[in-house]
Amino acid sequence: MRQRTLGPVSAQLISSLYDLDKTIFTVTDVENITGLKGNAATDFTSELIKRNIIARLKPGKYVIIPHELGQDVSYIGNWYVAAREIVKSPHYYISYYSAMDIHNMVTHPIMKVYVTTPKREYRKKRIVGNATFEFILANVKSVWGIKNFWATKSEQVRVSDIERTVIDCLYRPKYCGGVLEIVRGLWMKKQEIDFEKLLDYAVKFKKIVVIKRLGYILESLNLQDAGDLAKLRMCINNKYYVLDPLLSTKETYKNSWKLIANISPEEMKKSVST
Repeated sequence: MRQRTLGPVSAQLISSLYDLDKTIFTVTDVENITGLKGNAATDFTSELIKRNIIARLKPGKYVIIPHELGQDVSYIGNWYVAAREIVKSPHYYISYYSAMDIHNMVTHPIMKVYVTTPKREYRKKRIVGNATFEFILANVKSVWGIKNFWATKSEQVRVSDIERTVIDCLYRPKYCGGVLEIVRGLWMKKQEIDFEKLLDYAVKFKKIVVIKRLGYILESLNLQDAGDLAKLRMCINNKYYVLDPLLSTKETYKNSWKLIANISPEEMKKSVST
């Protein structure tokens, strides 16, 4: 078992980083604080990793492992802050199931971090420590409806606002556990959702499948009346889309949204009442 005893140089580094409120830091920080340069600084951080004093988030970026965690080499700090530091893009945002978690739209723990980013180098899942990060590629122009969220007392991350979260999830239900999961989350936060903004977002998003899914859900749950939903109806076409692509389409239900509705209004109402 590796020892976590701090020598004078490592003690100076950790103490200085805490003073600077930098629990996440770079090799440049190590150079500036310790005076070590180049390979010497890199070798020094490698030794601290072996001794479980710090953990690597990605090449050149590290996080301090709190002393009380002892030998927990899987520690990477707050997952959402770690995601921000891994991507390091001004246009990223925490999205889908993870955004639902931030907005308290789920009642169970989420074991993966979903991050939307225009950076093409992040195309595959990445496991860092005890967290799995999944990156969803997006065009910079499609990044809107984003807000800052205090992930810790001192660290903010970018997250889709609650209305944009619903829109994203309706577009790609596979990233949030399916349509019924969205339905439950929407119902839980119905007092906080700005439905006028939600309808505007659906139109702005310019994906007919989202407009149809949203219209069907809002109508089924009686969350908007016919007059409110007229804005969405004006946008629909004659092409049929599946309501929930994660479910079988053996049994479907008639509707006015031209959807292959494989979840009935009754099922939706039942899902939010339990």
